[in-house]
Amino acid sequence: MKLSQRAQKLEPSVTLAAAAKAKALKAQGVDVLSLTVGEPDFITPKNIEEAAIAAITSGKASFYTQSAGIPELRQAVVDYMKNYYGLDYKVEETIITDGAKYALYNLFQAILDKDDEVIIPVPYWVSYGEQVKLAEGIPVYVNGGFENDFKVTVAQLEKVRTDKTVAIIINSPSNPTGMIYTKEELTAIGNWAVENDILIIADDIYGRLVYDDNKFTPIATISDAIAKQTIVINGVSKTYSMTGWRIGFAVGDAKIIKAMTTIASQSTSNPTAASQYAALEALTGDQSSVEKMRVAFEERLNKLYPLIAAIPGVEVKKPQGAFYLFPNVKKTMAMCGYDDVNVFVEDLLEEGHVALVTGAGFGAPENVRISYAASWDVLEEAVRRMHKFVENKRNKD
Repeated sequence: MKLSQRAQKLEPSVTLAAAAKAKALKAQGVDVLSLTVGEPDFITPKNIEEAAIAAITSGKASFYTQSAGIPELRQAVVDYMKNYYGLDYKVEETIITDGAKYALYNLFQAILDKDDEVIIPVPYWVSYGEQVKLAEGIPVYVNGGFENDFKVTVAQLEKVRTDKTVAIIINSPSNPTGMIYTKEELTAIGNWAVENDILIIADDIYGRLVYDDNKFTPIATISDAIAKQTIVINGVSKTYSMTGWRIGFAVGDAKIIKAMTTIASQSTSNPTAASQYAALEALTGDQSSVEKMRVAFEERLNKLYPLIAAIPGVEVKKPQGAFYLFPNVKKTMAMCGYDDVNVFVEDLLEEGHVALVTGAGFGAPENVRISYAASWDVLEEAVRRMHKFVENKRNKD
C-alpha cells in the first residue's frame, strides 16, 4: 500500500517511543524505572474530576461543542491571561484545542506555506520541527549552547533570518533543558521579531512550574508591540496534572485564531466536551493543588540534581523550571566505551533497567533527558541504578 512522502519522512516522537519501550519491558515482567515522559505522577485534583463527572451526568458532555471551545472556557482563558499575564484579550482571540501539542500543529497549518521558515532554538521539544515539516515549512535550527544556558541570542537569530522567515519559537521554561530566558533576553528577541515582522510563538506550557526563586517572564508581557506579535500556546496538562485530558489553548491575533478554528472544524471538530468542563474547573476553581505540586517538583529537583551531577563524567546545568534535567553525557559515554547516545540509552534500559530519552531527538546528541515528574522513591532508585551501570561499564573496560 502507498504511503505519502510526508508520512515516510516523519520522525516518531522519541519521548513516546522511549516510554513505549519501557512499558513493553514492564509488561514482560522487567522492573523498569521510566523517567521518560513529561507527565506529573499526581492524580488530577478531585475538584477537576468531579466537574467532568457533573458534566457527564447532567448531559452537557454528550454533544458537539463549538470548534473553538465552549464559551465559558474561552472566557476563563481570557481571565487567566488577565490574572497571570496582566494582558487583556477578547474571547475571539482564543481557541481551545486537543492539547497544547495540537494547538502548535494547528498554528503551523494556519501560518505556513511551502518552504516558509521557522526558527527553532536548540535543544528543542521533539515535535516542533516535525510539525513545521508537516505544514511544508522548513525548520531552521539555532544552537543555544551549554555555555549560554541553552539560550539563543539576537545575533544568532539575525544570521539565519531570511525573507522566508515567518516565525520563531520561544519555549521558556524549556523542554528539555528547564532553562528560563530573562526579561532582558526576551526584550531583545521580542524587539527583533517586531522589527522584522516575525511571529513569536510562545510555548508557555511550563510557565507555572518555576523553582528556587527564579522568575518566568512571559514574552507577551514585555510591550504592547511584542504582545501583538505573539501567539501564546498553553494548556492544563502540566500545571494541573491533566495530561490525559488533552486540553490546550492558543491566544493571540484574531485573524490567526479564526484560521486555526476553521482548521479545527475540518479536523477535530471540537475538543472533548467532558475535558473542556474539567479544564474550566481547573482554571476557575481551587488553585491550591498547583502550588502543592510545584513545591513537590522543586524538592525533587533540589535532591536529584546533585545526585545526577555526581555520576562520573556528567556535566549538567541546574534547571530553573519545567521538570527535566538535560545532562551532557559525552564524557560518561567515553568512559563506558560508547560514542552513540542512542546505544547508551538503549543499553541503560536493557541492562540497567532505567528508561531515559535520548538527546538526539532534541537536537543534542551528547545529552539525555531525565524527567523528575516521578516519585522520589523511583528517582532515587533510578539514580542508584544509573551509577551502578556506569561503574560496571567503566570497570569492565
